[in-house]
Amino acid sequence: MKSLMRWLGLLLAAVLALQLFFVARIAAMAVLDPQSTSFGRSEAWRVLHEKGTLRWRQQWVAYPQIADSLKRAVIASEDDGFIYHDGVDWDALEKAWQKNAKAEAQAAKTQAAMTQTAKNQANRKTGTGPAKNQPLVRQPKVVGGSTITQQLAKNLFLSGERTLLRKGQEFVLTLLLESLLSKQRILEIYLNNVEWGEGVFGAEAAAQHYFRKPASRLSAYEASRLAVMLPRPKYFEKMPNSSYISGRAGVIANRLADAELP
Repeated sequence: MKSLMRWLGLLLAAVLALQLFFVARIAAMAVLDPQSTSFGRSEAWRVLHEKGTLRWRQQWVAYPQIADSLKRAVIASEDDGFIYHDGVDWDALEKAWQKNAKAEAQAAKTQAAMTQTAKNQANRKTGTGPAKNQPLVRQPKVVGGSTITQQLAKNLFLSGERTLLRKGQEFVLTLLLESLLSKQRILEIYLNNVEWGEGVFGAEAAAQHYFRKPASRLSAYEASRLAVMLPRPKYFEKMPNSSYISGRAGVIANRLADAELP
């Protein structure tokens, strides 16, 4: 029993030390610009490992040097309650959970119907049992509901795995970011480090890569196109003339006036 208690004590001490490390790192970000993130470093390693070469675009620019149109577009697209919540949008999380549950239930129902149809067809053709290869339904897309602060917490410090432990740490980091940094600073760090394509990180790199201009000179429509890309940047990078991007960017552009800046 003493040995078990000792190990538990060491584990708790290690967890506490890790949280204190995160507190120190985040507090330092109030005055020091983080030049990379855990996600960015893992992406750099992946690209280098897969392709043997690394093309990397990232340049930190101060908050005033990022067009307000891009700030508003990202808020309107990713987190329209950014300046009001404490890092976690509980209403958005609940809606995302309900939407995911509904999509999973519908997928299961469709899968059962398709499997039964396949069985019936096999029985009619052979007079034997069900077909060996059962039809598969594409898994529904998972809706996240994460805020800008949650995305920043994940990108700065965590891996991409989906576990309860990682999600719990994300919530802790989110609350620390909100407690130790201003909303403006959170948005500034996010816009300078978020991914906008393979090896393209931050607003300045994205503006130069897609529009050959600095982030300070982005138009409302250009900013909206960049904001639309954020959920799947590497996917949309390969199809810049996508009708979805154009249509969605128009919707976001019309909502810019309603997006409040910190």
